[in-house]
Amino acid sequence: MTDFTYRAPDGGLPGQTELHTGRAVFTEAYAVIPRGVMRDIVTSRLPGWSATRLWVLARPLSGFAETFSQYIMEVAPGGGSEKPEPDPEAQAAIFVLSGSLRLTIGAEHHTLAPGGFAYVPPGADWKVHNDGQEPVRFQWIRKRWQPAEGLGLPEPIVTSDAEQPLKPTSTPDDRWFATCFIDTDDLRYDMHVNIVTFEPGGVIPFEETHVMEHGLYVLEGKAVYRLNRDWVEVEAGDFMWLRAFCPQACYAGGPTRFRYLLYKDVNRHAPLGPVR
Repeated sequence: MTDFTYRAPDGGLPGQTELHTGRAVFTEAYAVIPRGVMRDIVTSRLPGWSATRLWVLARPLSGFAETFSQYIMEVAPGGGSEKPEPDPEAQAAIFVLSGSLRLTIGAEHHTLAPGGFAYVPPGADWKVHNDGQEPVRFQWIRKRWQPAEGLGLPEPIVTSDAEQPLKPTSTPDDRWFATCFIDTDDLRYDMHVNIVTFEPGGVIPFEETHVMEHGLYVLEGKAVYRLNRDWVEVEAGDFMWLRAFCPQACYAGGPTRFRYLLYKDVNRHAPLGPVR
């Protein structure tokens, strides 16, 4: 199972004759940002970046999801940043959707192709550039790292979807798998970024209801996802944003496998009041 695909935004704008009907929704428990609304008119730019635009998919909102932000970055040939992150407490997870990204962490240089993943610890000296001939598009997840007594800074990670095994969630004959980029037993990391894979007919067989906040970006396929009280159709290129304790489940009806990139916050006490 190595012929993976990774949907990236098309940009552009729909024609004036198209219907104004879509699947976008924002509720008290979740939001769905379908691929059809990721258009040129809603992109932004960042200080310190050249030849780059981005779609902001998630940002901390009081009373909703408060732990992370998530972007889709689009860097044109020759573009990038010598200092991508202005917050010294922020850690980063990067996942490449299309194109080729040159990532430098300290003195180490890496080239990330589609499916490439990197974790960058807080306070690291890192930079990104597009040395190729085509735009590079990648997911960038940002979270402030929460120190814990007795635990040092986490280490950088550079790997790829193709390099990591697909692990059955429970039994070997499952249709539900996980690709883990970060060691789930290493408590230095206070967030995990995984790829969840369902073969056609695979399901989450119960309504997950938990404290972890989620960003789910659909890489491939389509499915029906349970979000709070609703069943919602989603497809490659859609983004789902879930607050803590939002009930969730999934049915992957096919005809192809269904895969999404998943963020969640883990391994720390629940703060008793505002985080200081």
